[in-house]
Amino acid sequence: MSDSAKNRQAALDYHAFPKPGKLEVRATKPLANGRDLARAYSPGVAEACIEIKEDPSTAALYTSRANLVAVVTNGTAVLGLGNIGALASKPVMEGKAVLFKKFANIDCFDIEVDQSDPEKLAEIVCALEPSFGAINLEDIKAPDCFTVERICNERMNIPVFHDDQHGTAIVVGAAATNALHVAGKRFEDIKIVSTGGGAAGIACLNMLLKLGVKRENVWLCDIHGLVYEGREVDMNPIKSEYAQKSDLRTLDDVIDGADLFLGLSGPNVLKPEMVAKMADAPIIFALANPTPEIMPEEARAVSPNAIIATGRSDFPNQVNNVLCFPFIFRGALDVGATTINDEMKIACIEGIAALARETTSAEAAAAYQGEQLTFGADYLIPKPFDPRLVGIVSSAVAKAAMETGVATRPIEDIEAYKANLDSSVFKSALLMRPVFQAARAAPRRIVFAEGEDERVLRCAQAMLEETTERPILIGRPEVIERRMEKAGLTLQIGRDMDVVNPQNDPRYRDYWETYHGLLARRGVSPDIARAIMRTNTTAIGAVMVHREEADSLICGTFGETRWHLNYIEQVLGRDGRRAHGALSMMILEDGPLFIADTQVHQHPTSEQLAEIAIGAARHVRRFGITPNVAMCSQSQFGNQGAGSGSRLRGAIAILDEGGHDFCYEGEMNIDTALDPELRARLFPHNRMEGPANVLVFAHADAASGVRNILKMKGSGLEVGPILMGMGNRAHVVSPSITARGLLNMAAIAGTPVDNYG
Repeated sequence: MSDSAKNRQAALDYHAFPKPGKLEVRATKPLANGRDLARAYSPGVAEACIEIKEDPSTAALYTSRANLVAVVTNGTAVLGLGNIGALASKPVMEGKAVLFKKFANIDCFDIEVDQSDPEKLAEIVCALEPSFGAINLEDIKAPDCFTVERICNERMNIPVFHDDQHGTAIVVGAAATNALHVAGKRFEDIKIVSTGGGAAGIACLNMLLKLGVKRENVWLCDIHGLVYEGREVDMNPIKSEYAQKSDLRTLDDVIDGADLFLGLSGPNVLKPEMVAKMADAPIIFALANPTPEIMPEEARAVSPNAIIATGRSDFPNQVNNVLCFPFIFRGALDVGATTINDEMKIACIEGIAALARETTSAEAAAAYQGEQLTFGADYLIPKPFDPRLVGIVSSAVAKAAMETGVATRPIEDIEAYKANLDSSVFKSALLMRPVFQAARAAPRRIVFAEGEDERVLRCAQAMLEETTERPILIGRPEVIERRMEKAGLTLQIGRDMDVVNPQNDPRYRDYWETYHGLLARRGVSPDIARAIMRTNTTAIGAVMVHREEADSLICGTFGETRWHLNYIEQVLGRDGRRAHGALSMMILEDGPLFIADTQVHQHPTSEQLAEIAIGAARHVRRFGITPNVAMCSQSQFGNQGAGSGSRLRGAIAILDEGGHDFCYEGEMNIDTALDPELRARLFPHNRMEGPANVLVFAHADAASGVRNILKMKGSGLEVGPILMGMGNRAHVVSPSITARGLLNMAAIAGTPVDNYG
């Protein structure tokens, strides 16, 4: 089977398995018993109906309408496939709905309508207004799409947005903004030559005029050549607005001196000899799919400094509408906008363009490994998987809607709204907020043992942008600088962070003498101390914390936990400090669940289990959560005499003697811990109310296994592990940690030592 045949079959299999299609409907409320049924449907549903009848705005409270978009098409202009009909367009519309959900958490129904008359299609769309908060028109041929959108906007009181027009125009506007920035040119000065007089092409030109391009500097061509005054072939009122008073007739005639070529037409329309006639540093947007108007390598062969964008993902600068439509709809829906106006579109452009000029997020870098994601000619617009898009773009759109008076549900605190959007993609953001606030109150110095790791470098960049902490990286400066440059980071050694070079640092003698002094009576000779301070970055970081040159150490991005912990305890395990256990916060769909001990004690004693429970409760409170600690075992409230149950019962007895101020119970099975009704049936007089949010295990294997199952199969996001008992002076992370995970740990490490142990 050829590669193309394999790819085709893989695409078909993706749509067919494990169940046909890309969408399903799920209930958001429980429907488990008669009481639920009575509330979800008759008679309880009538109460919601009455409220909406009396006040239509309450539909946003009692139904999903405020977060529901319809993607509507008649299948007359689908991708590059043309008029394939409504039914054949359904896979595309399902895909659009999936993108709405993935990138902006917007629910979406795809609606394929077998109606080619634009006025009748508009009638159908208008009749849908009670069901939806907004309408996304898709893949409707020009000029019919203009008619449908005009009628719908005139008659409907919700946003109607033809993405093929305006989505493309917005992303082109953002890419053009940054391309001109790179080229050192201005909108008001440039000459534009465009091919393609369809919906997307005309919308792009309209948007470029709004951004400052002069009408007389726009030259529109189509399959018949230049659109000029007096031309009668294949003309319509929309095209006529761009007719030039000229004797020139072909693309080759008008391309001379063009600063920007905008192609939304077909393959190989722009020839290399035409590119040679363009201005210096020409901007070429060859957006035809799958084959662009000119291949990038052909354009650069005659103009090496050309700035090029295409519609394809295998070249830099893919102009992809997914950068726009999820986020402009998110902002519009959240303020109850009655339309999407020009100000909202321009706000969207400015947000997308500004994000590309910032440092690339670690999440985007991970999704596009191997690509250079540094602002410049090959990186004009951000990648769709940059999680910052929803916060930056949607909040800008919402703000513009409010400022222009089209918002029916204005947002009082736009910064809080942006933070909530960020928390929807950064799952840890909401729970970590009190930790970050505490860390900002007292700036601390965090030393990273593996300072050359790209995740650490990206964490250091994020620390600079989001915290008051100062990172210290252990590593070779030349390696760190080279990797920062490759990653497009703006950090500077000395200005933004400090570096300890194990190969050549002026403090080397002080460090090895300190290490030797601490461990001279534990078999460490001066030669061993010298060797360790040249090669062991965890030990170097621990010595720095001991010498109060850093406040906390983070290590473990590679290697085995016990190995790192050995050096931490050697150097920092003094004055009564010792590792009590490791606590992992697993952020799940229905909230956080804390797991301990995942790393330190393989078979903790009763005394150690009591310490783990006390430490876990203390740390859980740092996240603004009231701890509910379950001591978990195969044994259930004493039904097994030996094994882990015995040790946990001993821990409960120790806790009972201590008079602690947090709720704990056990020993019990995990399902008993998480299900209050089951627990009440098995042990009616237990002291715990509600589900447990902290699970303490008597075996590290069990704790670590549950953590990893939740992470891999339950889509859980881990914060931690948090090393308990070391006074926040050191933490050993896991090798699977992300840059965002390291940032969370830096915030945890950034809380003053006196706050917790």
